[in-house]
Amino acid sequence: MFDQILFPTDGGDGATVVFDHVLDIATAHDATVHIVNVADTTQMSTTRIQGEVVDTLEQEGEQIVHETADRAKQRGVTTVTEVVQGEPYRTIIGYADSHDVDLIVMPTHGRQGLERFLLGSTTERVVRRANVPVLTIRPDDDSTIEYPYQNALVPTDGSDCANQALAMGVDVAKADGAALHLLSVIAIASLGVDVRSDLQMSALEEQADELIEDARAFAENASVESISGSVEHGPSIHRAILSYIDEHDIDLVVVGTHGRTGFDRYVLGSVTEYLIRTSPIPVLTVREPAQ
Repeated sequence: MFDQILFPTDGGDGATVVFDHVLDIATAHDATVHIVNVADTTQMSTTRIQGEVVDTLEQEGEQIVHETADRAKQRGVTTVTEVVQGEPYRTIIGYADSHDVDLIVMPTHGRQGLERFLLGSTTERVVRRANVPVLTIRPDDDSTIEYPYQNALVPTDGSDCANQALAMGVDVAKADGAALHLLSVIAIASLGVDVRSDLQMSALEEQADELIEDARAFAENASVESISGSVEHGPSIHRAILSYIDEHDIDLVVVGTHGRTGFDRYVLGSVTEYLIRTSPIPVLTVREPAQ
């Protein structure tokens, strides 16, 4: 399923934690891991001082990628290492496109100070713009990172982007033998003061039920063995997702980067970004292919 995995790294503690998960995935899929460090030439200090600073950044990058590759070698994982100059998020996306990468794995944040690389803004820009799925992981003490995945959650609003996420979730469930959880949320707080009227709520629940049944049928046709579907009510979409994760021992959430607009919206960019920042488990984001 995953043959070429890209792991951008700044060598920070967060990257170290996340790389263990990368190695687990690569081992299971017999994948090659591309370990890339970006010498960020967009920093003011770098552009003013020119060559010497750039050389220093590249030397630090070479040490980082080689030390990371040594860890992979101990696990028998094939690697490709490279240090490149440029703006981090553009460089990461460009590398993925030019090397036929089919998964990018990134921590949600990295080092602090001028040497930082994987800032939250960088990760979020990659998530929004990458043409391949991006797996983001919070390298914090309260995070839960396990592999192989046992329970994968796919929220859906029926949009094209959510359907792409559903297809990816189905592939993950089949590859890892995981149970597939399908979720549709009715976010009461965003629907106005009349949302609790029986007629309006009945219509919303009927629509949500149809979304779940359509998603279930898709997963069944793909021969996923364990499937469950749920319609939840909550004050907000992201809170409902986080509650479901906690209550059902979910260890991966697969979500689209964008969704519908209007009262029936589900996976909006803002919701996805909130999940990336707060989810205690890995978040696999999928972007709708460019037309």
